[in-house]
Amino acid sequence: MLFWLSVFALSALLVMLTFRYRATLIAHVPNPVKSLFGQRAHAAHGYAALATFEEQASAGLTSESFDIEANIRDGDSRSGLDERSTQEVLEIMRRERVNFDQARLIRQNQIFAANGIGPSGLPLDAKAVTRL
Repeated sequence: MLFWLSVFALSALLVMLTFRYRATLIAHVPNPVKSLFGQRAHAAHGYAALATFEEQASAGLTSESFDIEANIRDGDSRSGLDERSTQEVLEIMRRERVNFDQARLIRQNQIFAANGIGPSGLPLDAKAVTRL
């Protein structure tokens, strides 16, 4: 009896945690799997692709240190910023309530951490040679 009660409690806890963190979990599900369940990619946050520099600048993805408007003025022939990176920065801006430059820094530090690099840009591996 105690065994089945603990199995039920563990299952209920798992269901509650899955429901609580569903938005985070769905971001890690591949798009082909999402399409099997009838969900569009990026539907969880209402993300719409920003294809041009004008759309990206109007969405707030510009600052003094990262001036997309200069690209617009200069007639840059590229289509715009990388869509995946744009989505990640917008999500950080929304979730953390920070400005564009701070969101870019947070994203870059996340990329560094995933690759074993500290926020200062130096490797976290103790065996790495950083001075000669």
